[in-house]
Amino acid sequence: MSYSVSKRKFDVVIVGAGGSGMRASLQLARAGLNVAVLSKVFPTRSHTVAAQGGIGASLGNMNDDNWHYHFYDTVKGSDWLGDQDAIEFMCREAPKVVYDLEHMGMPFDRNPDGTIYQRPFGGHTANYGEKAVERACAAADRTGHAMLHTLYQQNVAAKTSFFVEWMALDLIRDAEGDVVGVTALEMETGDIHILEAKTTLLATGGAGRIFAASTNAFINTGDGLGMAARAGIPLEDMEFWQFHPTGVAGAGVLLTEGCRGEGAILLNSNGERFMERYAPTLKDLAPRDFVSRSMDQEIKEGRGCGPNKDYVLLKLDHLGAETIHKRLPSVYEIGVNFANVDITKEPIPVVPTIHYQMGGIPTNVNGQVVVQNGDVHNQVVNGLYAVGECSCVSVHGANRLGTNSLLDLLVFGRAAGNHIVNYIKGSKEHKPLPKDAADRTLERVSRLDNATSGEYAQDVANDMRASMQQHAGVFRTQKSMDEGVVKIAELRERVKTLNLKDKSKVFNTARIEALEVENLIEAAQATIVSAAARHESRGAHTVDDYGDTAEHPNGRNDQDWHKHTLWYSEGNRLSYKPVQMKPLTVDSVPLKVRTF
Repeated sequence: MSYSVSKRKFDVVIVGAGGSGMRASLQLARAGLNVAVLSKVFPTRSHTVAAQGGIGASLGNMNDDNWHYHFYDTVKGSDWLGDQDAIEFMCREAPKVVYDLEHMGMPFDRNPDGTIYQRPFGGHTANYGEKAVERACAAADRTGHAMLHTLYQQNVAAKTSFFVEWMALDLIRDAEGDVVGVTALEMETGDIHILEAKTTLLATGGAGRIFAASTNAFINTGDGLGMAARAGIPLEDMEFWQFHPTGVAGAGVLLTEGCRGEGAILLNSNGERFMERYAPTLKDLAPRDFVSRSMDQEIKEGRGCGPNKDYVLLKLDHLGAETIHKRLPSVYEIGVNFANVDITKEPIPVVPTIHYQMGGIPTNVNGQVVVQNGDVHNQVVNGLYAVGECSCVSVHGANRLGTNSLLDLLVFGRAAGNHIVNYIKGSKEHKPLPKDAADRTLERVSRLDNATSGEYAQDVANDMRASMQQHAGVFRTQKSMDEGVVKIAELRERVKTLNLKDKSKVFNTARIEALEVENLIEAAQATIVSAAARHESRGAHTVDDYGDTAEHPNGRNDQDWHKHTLWYSEGNRLSYKPVQMKPLTVDSVPLKVRTF
């Protein structure tokens, strides 16, 4: 099958129309730039729509709060792997981006005095860890939904061009290493296009689908990570994956941390509120990695619930039906639909479920993608930006605090938009395309078209998900991770021989899935190789072999491992770079043991 490749030119091409992509596109379209936003799904179907709990910002509407407390909580939450300059930038900008959304018409819940309603959330405290504080700006338990629709409406008003049901396939880099656009597949026709751009912004979201049990949508296949990895750009801190404590047992659907923010509690088979033992101060509102481990420990020690003793219970009925229907309406519906439980009357079974990647494409606070070059750890790749879950700024370090993800989208989406506007003012012309601009993409697509034997993409993907679930779960062991490295390397070879039974062009979902699996394998290998190499426990990366000792409290080894991992697809190799401990304007938060 031959492809004629058409070309189009834009000032900026944005890949992904979730919260960060649309926040950036809004800045650009308002500045009068010619912007193309590519999305595999209709923009309001992007996975940001599934975010429930809120946006973290120290508005102080319910209690005394300021960005210094938020900054401290985020550094501590990250288990000191977050870069403190980026964290300061995000926490200081937080109130501004929330008020921006409010002015765009986002329907936040309100207090009686008309201010934005805020609820407590895991790991968010007043006065540097003293007590839980209300910091999550919420629209019931559908905050992401409200935010995504608000941003989409504003983009329509600003005349942003959306290319819906288009899948970006590869970055185009010239001889100097600058990014000059992307290749993309138009799903409706099966045609390949080159989209030239002065700047390309990746906003493709996470790769949660490398795991078998995930709160992530099926579209979360790490496409931006795959594109970056194939283009020679490293992936940072991919060993750190957040398990959300409360996924519905058996279904994996998310129940927001807002449940516990509103006062829900976790119970074991003895009916005991066990988090009081693990985190005496914050209890059920300790950070997510901590709560997930505590739940897993209860199940391991035989205090799980149900016939197989393999889950714990989340109790909400004491909040009262009125509060539940007002503040947590979606959670009520999820209980009925996915667990056959009426949460106003009985507790709901929950287990830790893969939820969020802290790692991603390395960037600075302007959203510019950065790489290592000799002793320079953050050399900018011209023409390429990344924002949102696919990027690693790194504000989340080894563990993200709830509500900081929506905040991350808004702050860095806006910052990248502003930076690109200034960047493009200085670049009048498009750089010339290299002669081989579409070669890699055409090679990938032709290989699938010409294959006469091989495996079905989903069979390989399912084996990969099962391997990742087994070897990179909540609790990891060195032996199991080492076995996982070998398994994923074998799976990578199988990905090279995928076969399509259906070779047609028009809306061929089998071809799209096969191309997605090529992205998933990059994220999976980055994760397992980075994890097996990190000989400590930190944040969400908890390894049984590296437990609590006097020398390494909680298994964290700052002397050898207080550094960011960088994984390169070419050669499947690792390098490291230092954590930025110096904030922009305030004193550094020094390393110390995490207790709650």
